[in-house]
Amino acid sequence: MIYRFIPLLGVVLVAGCAATASNYQRPDVPSVNIWQSQQSGKVAPLGWQQVFPDAALQQLVKTALDHNRDLSIATLNVMAYEAQYRIQRAALLPTVDMGAGGTRQRTPARFSTSGQATTASQYSLLLGTTAYELDMFGRVRGLERQALEKYLAEVQNQRTARLSLVANVVNAYLTWVADREQLQLAKTNLAIEQSNIDLVNLRFQEGVASDLERSQAEGALQDVLVAVAQYQRLAEQDRNALTQLLGTPLPTGFQPADTLNALKVGQVLAGLPSSVLDQRPDLLAAEHQLQAANANITVAKAALFPSIRLTASGGALSPDLEGLFDAGTGTWLFSPQISVPLFNGGALRRQVDVTEVQQKIAVAQYESAVQNAFTEVANALNAIDGYQKQQIHQTGRLAANKQYFTTADLRYRSGIDSMLPRLDAQRSYVGSQQAMINTRLALLQSRVDLYRALGGGWSEQK
Repeated sequence: MIYRFIPLLGVVLVAGCAATASNYQRPDVPSVNIWQSQQSGKVAPLGWQQVFPDAALQQLVKTALDHNRDLSIATLNVMAYEAQYRIQRAALLPTVDMGAGGTRQRTPARFSTSGQATTASQYSLLLGTTAYELDMFGRVRGLERQALEKYLAEVQNQRTARLSLVANVVNAYLTWVADREQLQLAKTNLAIEQSNIDLVNLRFQEGVASDLERSQAEGALQDVLVAVAQYQRLAEQDRNALTQLLGTPLPTGFQPADTLNALKVGQVLAGLPSSVLDQRPDLLAAEHQLQAANANITVAKAALFPSIRLTASGGALSPDLEGLFDAGTGTWLFSPQISVPLFNGGALRRQVDVTEVQQKIAVAQYESAVQNAFTEVANALNAIDGYQKQQIHQTGRLAANKQYFTTADLRYRSGIDSMLPRLDAQRSYVGSQQAMINTRLALLQSRVDLYRALGGGWSEQK
């Protein structure tokens, strides 16, 4: 009788495969800035070691990669998703179980056909599979594909966490060095102010300086003491923040750089193609999530069609254990089951609608991630260009204010001018020094932002 249904099953199989197949194509994302529209080329990623060549900084990054707790959690999540994928993949193959059992039952005389109490035994040894689903319409393979894409997305999420950790460690280190440099500048100015107040007191005793100049000198000294306390506090906080990122105390004997000028961060190549963003892990994760959503549509559509499950076993049955393997004890069971959805109030069709909407959401999320990536790159490039120009002008400003302070200090010591012009010149000079440190820090951090925005490095292949 079953042969009568083979043609019908063939038609249903073809129709089901056509209905559940989903061919993935990467969405075209509209351009949102000029850089996104540049010509594509071949790009190879660089390791963070090439982008951040400073030996002390590399030591910190390696320590963080080994001990940071958030990165450890991300790595464990990858392991969990991989295990889930392997579990789902196993459903593509039938499970084969072997079982052995035995029963021994006594029947009282009043219930026995012979009128006497009887004892019956049965022993079995069976090998078979239970409820194995024939994946005629792609449901099981769709679930396997969905699990795979979610696992691959989690791998990229772990790469994103690693990329962010490297960038955060570098930024924290740069901030620490900058605040230490500001602290050293404040201490240098403190020595100058202490020397200056000694000079003012001497001039006051000689009747040359006034109480006003003494008050001005004392106020300038207190300003510097405030700056020293401020940068001592900031430097200690920077150290604590860096230690938290590392997940362990600083390496024994670690000595940070004295100034930002001693540090180098890789610079982006001119004319770098926009295809470099193909290596950004967050974009790859969004694309894998999109493909998982496509696979979910396949699973939902397959639920509209019949499901066929097979249960089969073979082995031996015997009333006594010794004869279990004798001739004539063989037994087998074959039990196919087909389940056809007839009426469910439209729930299955609505489930397909839900998965299709979820797929559209995944497309929008992918497009948003791409546009965000290009915006981040454009902002980083613009920041680098702006801070480089700012640093040039800041250098000129620093030189001018240094000359201003030198002249004002000389005129004050010569008795030509009062304390006020000298204090104004000193504030301008110190402000220029502080601004130069801040500009240098912002320039280096904008290069770190570009490293992050480009997905962890860049190298155009010729």
